[in-house]
Formats: sequence, C-alpha cells, structure tokens
Amino acid sequence: MSGQQVREGYSGTGPGAITPDGCAVELYTRLPVGDEPDVIEAAVPAGAHILELGCGVGRVTHPLIERGFRITAVDESPQMLERVRGARTVCSPIESLDLGEETFDVVMLASFLVHAGDPGVRDGLLRTCRRYVREGGVVLLQREGADFHRALPRERAEPAGYTVRIVSSEPVGDGVRSVRVEYEFADAQWTQTFRSRPLTKEEFEGHLGAAGLKVDRCLTDDGVWVRAVPV
Repeated sequence: MSGQQVREGYSGTGPGAITPDGCAVELYTRLPVGDEPDVIEAAVPAGAHILELGCGVGRVTHPLIERGFRITAVDESPQMLERVRGARTVCSPIESLDLGEETFDVVMLASFLVHAGDPGVRDGLLRTCRRYVREGGVVLLQREGADFHRALPRERAEPAGYTVRIVSSEPVGDGVRSVRVEYEFADAQWTQTFRSRPLTKEEFEGHLGAAGLKVDRCLTDDGVWVRAVPV
C-alpha cells in the first residue's frame, strides 16, 4: 500500500504500490491507451489547456500532450504522478483541489469517477469540474456503459497480451455495487475491488445540474463519453 488511508470498500492486490482506491500503479503503467485521445481531441479546441482530474500514471495525458494540448494533471497518489511526464502535476484529492482563481478551457473527469459510491464524493467531484471550467469552456465526463454491471462474469483478451475480467458486481446497499476486476498478464496478476453507483440518464443529468452543469452532447454512440457546459 502507498501509506495513504485506504477507502472503505476499495482494495487491490498485485505487485507494486496500491492507491487508496485500489489501483495498482505498475498495472496502470502497462495498460495501453484506447480511443480516449481521439474522442477528446474531436470534442475540444486545438491546443486547449486541459485540467485532467484523476490522471493516474498519464495513460491519457501523454498522448494528449503529443497532440499539442497543455495539461494540468491532478491525482491524489504521488506514486501515480511520479510516472507523468510533460505535464504540470498537482497531488491532491479532486474534491478538495485548490488552484486559486485558475480556470481551464477543458476539465476532464474520466475513469468512471462520476460513479463514486459516496454521493458526497461524487458531488464534490462535479463541483470541482464546475469551479475550474472557464465560461465558454467544456467538461468531459466518462460514464459507465449501459451494460457495465450485466452479464457477469465476462472477460476479454486484449491485443496487448493480457486478459481483463469483470468478475462480479454485487449490491452492498443504497444503490451501490461492489465491483471486482482481475487483470492477468503472462508474468503478473492484479485485482481491484471498488464501489460504483450506477446512474440513470436522468440521475446523471440531475447531479450535473445540481453542480451547475448541463449536458451539451454525447461524444460516443454508446453514451460513455459526454460533454457538458456551465449553466
């Protein structure tokens, strides 16, 4: 473990440091980037200054920098931030982030963080998004797919040479689910257990509205990536 307090309901196993939300730092250095940079690039102005909340090891940060974006990368894990290159980094919980009066062209909240099991944490994340997006700017949010918690267990073999399994999603009360994921490489295995609160479209938009944001448009056909704007 990293020495930080582990959050209730979150855990991880495997080689290397584990963050308070159960993420393994070494695992995330191995995971390839998907289509996220393409989705983001198509949704924001060229060269925009992006506040990336929950950047991890820079899996998405680095390709965005290569495409000419300026990134301020925020994560609560110093071990994660040690892997980030080419960006300004800030070590802080997202909910209590203090950057003074700064604002940004784009604020990005990926990795399904909007589905935090604790509603106070979720609302804090969204307030941070609203606080730091400039007027006329946009907020990009990544949601769980409609089938994320269904037809489990399921697995997929990735071209990069590892297998990811969503093993289970079990209700733990108050609309929250405990999700367990396994990652299997030829030379190592990791697990992550975390809390997730599924949100209907109406619930999602309601929480955005309470934070002073509204959906502008969906960026992907499956509705996983959404662009929001200040109200």
